[in-house]
Amino acid sequence: MQRIPEKIHELTVGQLSARSGAAVSALHFYESKGLISSRRTPGNQRRYTRDTLRRVAFIRAAQRVGIPLATIREALAELPEERTPTRDDWARLSEAWRSELDERIRQLNRLRDHLTDCIGCGCLSLDTCVLSNPDDVSGERLTGSRLLSESGGGRQSGR
Repeated sequence: MQRIPEKIHELTVGQLSARSGAAVSALHFYESKGLISSRRTPGNQRRYTRDTLRRVAFIRAAQRVGIPLATIREALAELPEERTPTRDDWARLSEAWRSELDERIRQLNRLRDHLTDCIGCGCLSLDTCVLSNPDDVSGERLTGSRLLSESGGGRQSGR
């Protein structure tokens, strides 16, 4: 891993990529989404402060556990003056994200448990298919993969 001398307070995008493990394109994407920021040199090159490494590590850790970038951006926006997240910030945010992750785990377990039924069906139109329509209200009275309009005109319902 490339070592950056302590006297260097700003990193090029290449240095940030090498140290963080994030692709340059990912860093540009994070910047376009307001997750990290840089300044431009007179030659129009990006320069990142050293603490951007911690922000990128925070973003990547949150992504690895399934937190959407929009949620990560909201969390980072709550920090005063775009400061780097601390251990306490991570603890507070991870506790807030725990219920969202628990719900995703419940959904994945439900999908896993019903996967055999769906493979056996093949058409995703079982009366109680939790994969193609997990919150199927119409499935209580209708079956099939498409709903026809109630007028019987043979057109798909837009609802």
